[in-house]
Amino acid sequence: METAKAGVKKINKSTYLEWFELMLKIRRFEERALMLYGQQKIRGFLHVYIGQEAVAAGMESALRREDAIVTGYRQHGTAIGRGADTAACMAELYGKATGIVKGKGGSMHFFSAAHRYFGGNGIVGAQIPIGTGIAFAEKYKGTDNLCVTMFGDGAARQGALHESFNMAMSWQLPVLYVCENNGYAMGTSVGRTSNIQEIYKLGLAYDMPSEPVDGMNPEAVHKAVTKAAEHIRAGKGPYFLEIRTYRYKGHSVSDPAKYRTKEEVEEYKEKDPIKVIEQTILSKKYASEADLQVIKDKIKAEMDYAVEFAEQSPLPDPSELFTDNYVEPDYPFITD
Repeated sequence: METAKAGVKKINKSTYLEWFELMLKIRRFEERALMLYGQQKIRGFLHVYIGQEAVAAGMESALRREDAIVTGYRQHGTAIGRGADTAACMAELYGKATGIVKGKGGSMHFFSAAHRYFGGNGIVGAQIPIGTGIAFAEKYKGTDNLCVTMFGDGAARQGALHESFNMAMSWQLPVLYVCENNGYAMGTSVGRTSNIQEIYKLGLAYDMPSEPVDGMNPEAVHKAVTKAAEHIRAGKGPYFLEIRTYRYKGHSVSDPAKYRTKEEVEEYKEKDPIKVIEQTILSKKYASEADLQVIKDKIKAEMDYAVEFAEQSPLPDPSELFTDNYVEPDYPFITD
């Protein structure tokens, strides 16, 4: 992509093609994961990102690789957006030693310091103070990096959100709070849990710049994140975006999602971000159907390899139970 001032990336032909490839890669990864779960190759929890791919794509095109991201447990797509290897991610779902966290994290706990990706957190809302702390560290070190702290509409009900908002504004921390509002906290709609259904308004109580974003459109997400990042890097403190998206599947693999009507799901599928971007690429003649088929074939081959890699990888050695539990300090402790 071409770059604009302050390292912000312009939207052009390359951007659209990158969005399409990333969103389709996430979609195909999640579809394979669901299929493999049905075959009992993957066990435990599994929360897929199908429908929400435009959030990851639009964010990544607006951020720097030095920026940090922390999120909740519906997080495969966010990790892949950061550049995490799909084979390592699939191996993690299998619980294999070659997984992104050596098979110790599973679906909810991907992590990669190399990609500035700090989870994948299984406790609802726990990532909000964690991300605030990462932003504090960036301010303390004097960088102009920011930390994107993502959570769902259900986690917006946690008290830690208000504590974090207060601290972040008081200390003007470089944190971008992102609520991925897909309308349902597990099976409970936003309207049943709060009288504030426009979640972005929660930030206004702290004088935090806050606004809603169309999360089914990567271009809208890109522009909103770009605007927020410029504000934060200018030393003006936190920003809050409520990105309104939708998940096509249930909360997890065990959820039949009977609390939604078929008509509601179909209405959102009509504005599927992958289909919309594909149509845009073709209408603007950024690429031909044959060009896009090459991308589709490449992604299929990547997913085939990811599954093969996961299947053939070894399980962790039992001794691994005792590793990675503590961090060895890089300085000696003072003892009497």
